[in-house]
Amino acid sequence: MKWIDLLHRWTGGIVGLVLAVLGLSGAILVFKHQWLGWLPGAGDAQRQDVATLAAQMNAALAVPGEAPRSLLFAYSDFGLTRRSYSGEAGVYADQAGRVVAAWDSKWDRFELWLFDLHHHLFLGDAGEIAAGIAGLIGLAFVITGVILWWRLRKTFKLRLFPKRMSRPAIVTHHRDIGVVFAPLLFLSMATGMLMVLKPVSTAVFAPGQGAGALQKPFAPPKVEGGPLTRNLDWAAMFTAARARYPGAEIRLVALPRKPGDLIQMRLRQPAEWLPNGRTLLWFRPESGAIVDTRDAQAMPTGIRAYNSVYPLHAAKVGGWLWKLVVASTGLVLAMLGSFAVWTFWFKRPKPRARPVRPAIAAAE
Repeated sequence: MKWIDLLHRWTGGIVGLVLAVLGLSGAILVFKHQWLGWLPGAGDAQRQDVATLAAQMNAALAVPGEAPRSLLFAYSDFGLTRRSYSGEAGVYADQAGRVVAAWDSKWDRFELWLFDLHHHLFLGDAGEIAAGIAGLIGLAFVITGVILWWRLRKTFKLRLFPKRMSRPAIVTHHRDIGVVFAPLLFLSMATGMLMVLKPVSTAVFAPGQGAGALQKPFAPPKVEGGPLTRNLDWAAMFTAARARYPGAEIRLVALPRKPGDLIQMRLRQPAEWLPNGRTLLWFRPESGAIVDTRDAQAMPTGIRAYNSVYPLHAAKVGGWLWKLVVASTGLVLAMLGSFAVWTFWFKRPKPRARPVRPAIAAAE
């Protein structure tokens, strides 16, 4: 038991700050659409009629200069469409096509750099892997923390905050609040880790199928498209998509990034948890003709289970109750991680001084 305690404390003192950052940023991002509600048009009711969607595509493509890389249409709780351009540039436009906010860098928008902090720790792909490893270590924290709590379970007292800011009170609070949130902390860190560490998620959801098994069903067809026509009949394309998948919500249109690429349309069927769905259609960029489709609901069980990881992690399913639960879990993780670092590095108990034995006088 002593080595478990030692490992738990030392690892917490080192990794705790990373977990605190991930927990706090995640808790804030849960309510992103709510605190972006001050933007003009953010509170507008979502419109999914073909005419409105087609008008938004035509408005975006009519702007002189570079065409957007993608359009992410308004949600039921956020009435703006996001146009993304090369690099980090983008705009928010209302559903009539009017631009209400624009940026050239993620540093221009709080929600963008906060998202990058949570997902990449400002370090790109390396930061994403580091965050995934931190989540994996966090799972070990939960398991070892429950083991260490069990022997002291009779002293359990539920407090939201430590009784006082002394090291013993903080350690006691850390242990007790940690065991209360242990199942939710485990779920939060497991889902976050599974999204990032592909070898682990492949082993869980597609065992024995090798690298890339989870991405293979979503790979574009091996068909080369022509040059993008700016005046495509978007209404006809959206109508064709709806005919293939009645009742589906049209979420995103991704335009070709390089010559030969196809137009990709992403839909969300009613049974899908992912906010942007994983039902896909590809169109020829020169004519708008359908090339291929993928039905997310017809995919293998493992793929559909993997598609539920992000909605659970980011509280995109379950309504307001699950949002509050996930945000609370993130705040508790931030508190546990920051207090662990503080008590380990700045509140460590001083070693006891050994009593000095009096020297025995030599016999004369």
